[in-house]
Amino acid sequence: MRSKKTKNLALFAFFLAVELILLFTPLGFLRIGPLSATLMHIPVIIAAITMGWKYGCALGLVFGLCSVWSATFTPGPTSFCFSPFITVGSFSGNFSSLIIAIVPRILIAVSAYGVYTLCEKKKISSGIGIPLAAAAGSITNTALVLGLIYLFFGPSYASAVNIAYETLLGVLLGVVATNGISETIVGCIVVLMVTKALKQIMK
Repeated sequence: MRSKKTKNLALFAFFLAVELILLFTPLGFLRIGPLSATLMHIPVIIAAITMGWKYGCALGLVFGLCSVWSATFTPGPTSFCFSPFITVGSFSGNFSSLIIAIVPRILIAVSAYGVYTLCEKKKISSGIGIPLAAAAGSITNTALVLGLIYLFFGPSYASAVNIAYETLLGVLLGVVATNGISETIVGCIVVLMVTKALKQIMK
């Protein structure tokens, strides 16, 4: 048990370092129009699968705090949705910004771990279970972030990106169908490769 805990702590420290590297390089948050595509959900998913939901949620919290940091110190037109410390024009962030930035990132781990555990119980091969878990985590992130933006900042967000509020839902669904799918595909491939290798090393 002590050996396993030591391994998990070492692995968590490694993933934490990866998250910080992504934060301080362009790979962490790739600006695409008013939104950012990200690779930072991938370590969260891998941590949840290999070490359990608690470690995954802890890394998800780190991801969320990195989102707040990025929105605060490298703001874009919609950064008020992710940081309570930012005002863009007449739009200011608030406590809801922290919910958007942090809660979906923690739930990435919960959904990925839940799907992977279910696949194991159903005796589904890891070659299928791991990508399904990665897809669940990626979709959770994209859907919850955009859904909460619509819920908490819908009119402000629409004004910030110069679109009519009546068309916002369609625009966000379009983002899910483009950015969300690409993030999911990349996530499934990388998570499968890295997780299989890690599981062999941990054995």
